[in-house]
Amino acid sequence: MSWLVIVALAGASPDSAAGSTEVSSLQEATRLLSSQVQTGTLLVSEGDCLAVQAYTQSPYTHVGAVVIRDGRPFVYDACKSTGVRCSTLTNYLKTQIDHEVHVLQPRKAFSDSGAGEFVRRLDSQLGRPYSVRHHLTGESVDGVHCAEYVSDALACCRVLTVRNAANVSPASLVLGVTRAEVYSPLQTIRVVRRETSEPRAASWYGRLWQDTKNCSANCYRQTRAWFVCD
Repeated sequence: MSWLVIVALAGASPDSAAGSTEVSSLQEATRLLSSQVQTGTLLVSEGDCLAVQAYTQSPYTHVGAVVIRDGRPFVYDACKSTGVRCSTLTNYLKTQIDHEVHVLQPRKAFSDSGAGEFVRRLDSQLGRPYSVRHHLTGESVDGVHCAEYVSDALACCRVLTVRNAANVSPASLVLGVTRAEVYSPLQTIRVVRRETSEPRAASWYGRLWQDTKNCSANCYRQTRAWFVCD
């Protein structure tokens, strides 16, 4: 049986009953999730990208799909900086530090044939450039965005029926799979950035320069996250 993603709706929210966990290391987050995820698990992030949040009227900014290969979890996603990629779970979580990541689990595990189709479709897109322009304009482009990439793979293995994958956003994907009861929220995890402090300079001028440099770096990092949306 397949389900229809209602691509026009946004503002979905995973069930608040799902547990929320805050961890201070990538290793801890990897250990926690590795024993829980399966092929088809979705990782939906609440990131800093104001453009996505404003356009979709939702906190969800990114989505990736998990594949278990040789007992190890990998995450497939499409991002602006690299295009379509496959990362280890640890490396993927590194890109999501300080973001809340909602873990959505298939209510029914993928069959062997369904998992095979899912993985083949994800693999076939590796290296494809990232683009969100067609989501906004409807024109044909070579690139693909994260929600389009994941929903297209889910459609290929007949978990979902999608009218136009390019129109799917992270928010509408969450809403579609949870309302259709294809997926359930498992938990929410957040890897907190561990700040490293450099030794304080001895002189007043040195401390002033140090504080200015740190403030500028933090401002640049936050502004980049808001507007560049890597």
